[in-house]
Amino acid sequence: MMRQSASRSSLGRLLVVAGAITVGAAALSSAVSGVGRKFYDDDPLAREPETEDASGVEPWDIDLIYDLSYNLFVTTRRPPDLVRAGNVNTIDEVPDSSWFTNRVGRRDLSAAEVARGPNVDAPPAASAWMVLREKASGFAPGFTAQDATGQTWFISFDPPSNPEGASAAIVVATKLFWALGYNQVENFVTRIDPAAVTIDPGATARRPSGARTPFTRRDLHEVFERAARHPDGSYRAAAGRLLPGRILGGFRYHGTRPDDPNDIVPHEHRRELRALRVFGAWINLTDMKAGNTLDSLVTENGRGVVRHYLQDVGSTFGMGANGPHDWDEGWEYLYEGRSTLRRLLSFGFALSPWQTARYEEHRAIGRFEGDSFDPLTWKPRVPTAAYLAMRDDDAFWAARRVMAFSDELVRAAVEAGEFSDPRAAAYLADVLIKRRDKIGQAYLPRINPIVDPALSATGALTFGNAAVQHRVATPPRSYTATWSLFDNATRESRPLGETKGLGPDMQAPAGLPTTAGSYIRVDLAADHQDHASWARPVAVYFLRQAEGWKLVGLERIPD
Repeated sequence: MMRQSASRSSLGRLLVVAGAITVGAAALSSAVSGVGRKFYDDDPLAREPETEDASGVEPWDIDLIYDLSYNLFVTTRRPPDLVRAGNVNTIDEVPDSSWFTNRVGRRDLSAAEVARGPNVDAPPAASAWMVLREKASGFAPGFTAQDATGQTWFISFDPPSNPEGASAAIVVATKLFWALGYNQVENFVTRIDPAAVTIDPGATARRPSGARTPFTRRDLHEVFERAARHPDGSYRAAAGRLLPGRILGGFRYHGTRPDDPNDIVPHEHRRELRALRVFGAWINLTDMKAGNTLDSLVTENGRGVVRHYLQDVGSTFGMGANGPHDWDEGWEYLYEGRSTLRRLLSFGFALSPWQTARYEEHRAIGRFEGDSFDPLTWKPRVPTAAYLAMRDDDAFWAARRVMAFSDELVRAAVEAGEFSDPRAAAYLADVLIKRRDKIGQAYLPRINPIVDPALSATGALTFGNAAVQHRVATPPRSYTATWSLFDNATRESRPLGETKGLGPDMQAPAGLPTTAGSYIRVDLAADHQDHASWARPVAVYFLRQAEGWKLVGLERIPD
């Protein structure tokens, strides 16, 4: 009971961080004003409190045309409020939740773990298939079917123009997004022999009139006609396992789900959704929309919890569902009047970057490259509110996770795509590595990159510099630490002194408190000739405990 009470308090503080968040504004008004403790006993939170029973949540449908039009013509016209992410803990990290589980960058992942990704059970038993219904969403050829063991799978085939392209993109991207921390559907590469496919008598397909009639052999033939066929008559496909729980439909990249009592941070203020601007640029996830997300109601510890998935991440690298990406995908929004007008007025002589980018030809990869790629200008087909709301601290957080992928981990994910041509696999891995490094170069030096501060019991301060560690910046000329006693009740600071060092370590000044429960604040800045933004200090807070000092706070960019 005490823990639940503490968690509710912590959740309130998570909301306070977001600033102008609408839910519970009156109840939180005192916290917003800054009155009250800054840190609590459970800080920093490792898991986002989700204490309410969500069993009453109902399935919903999000109209994709409305969602696309709203984001393209309304969202882009609203200036983002750029408030601090609402679901970060006191050390500026994203706690685990029903949305996100910290993996790469938080702990050491093995290549085998990345190659396995979200898959925990056996692949489909492909000796027999029974079609249950037509493919409900997306444009790739496919259907929903049971395998020989009766398990339900969502089958997506490759387009005839690009054998292995779509199925590999789904499987490889699933591994990468799982390692980044997102909930993912179990996906496998499989083979389907049309002779082993039967149709459930109750299977139906929606006709142009809107009526549903029985799914026929002709319908099945039309699906296979749109798919890449192997010389032996079989078809390669990506098979996604049916999610556990009650399927509720997708989530939007703005607002909240009103009937989910735990969904109280507006989605545009969730850092892991903002960070998709960086992760999406890395992998070229151009099709960000509610239709490629999915919520599922599951039971955990005796109560209902909504688990949130990125369920269709196959429109990645250089591939879409029915062939290579359009030439401008990843470079411009679906509709971008300014660029179109510029090309029109210049009679086509004003070339956009996508018109001069060079791609190595691999049918299994599509249009994907790293030489002309610029993380700062990358765009999905349609922007989301979360994409537009990303701040530099969100991007810094995301870039550290991208940079946490070693070459070995990237190649392990790519191998899971089971490319028949090793040159295609090597090319995809090489481009991902090149784009990874560009993301590090773009975002890590952009703000003060001090990370991982620690203070020993004897007053030895150490920290890291993410930009220097990843060799995207040279070491600064010096570091400065401004020390203060911090009153956690009043939030007032009292100066203790200033220390300087040439490296990421220095000794605290005399006068550090020794009483357990005491707090200190240290403002850490760096002097770099090429990065003036490093002079803006990162504020870190330590709590004195019996065994030494514990990091309880980090503010990279103040509210």
